[in-house]
Amino acid sequence: VQLVESGGGLVQPGGSLRLSCAGSGFTFSNYAMSWYRQAPGKERELVAQIGSVGSYTYYADSVKGRFIISRDNVKNTVYLQMNSLKSEDTADYFCYAKYTWGQGTQVTVSS
Repeated sequence: VQLVESGGGLVQPGGSLRLSCAGSGFTFSNYAMSWYRQAPGKERELVAQIGSVGSYTYYADSVKGRFIISRDNVKNTVYLQMNSLKSEDTADYFCYAKYTWGQGTQVTVSS
């Protein structure tokens, strides 16, 4: 199982980023996919989750209405569209599925 995130970077407050996570080594369409984040000095927290076919989604209260999780089971990829970014969204973002973590991608929200 391998999960590879991409799309992080530096963005100004109010800006947007789209993270991607490509999965391989397992039947991607059979598994729920999750995005977590970990800010410096804080515990890793669940940000968003999507069911295997995309009919179920969950969002942490802190990102509800700003972030959108989606998936493409043909491309074996899950996305996290992040809008109206705030400084408190600064963190390393990790993809998680089938007891496996990706390597993470860094998101920095700063002017």
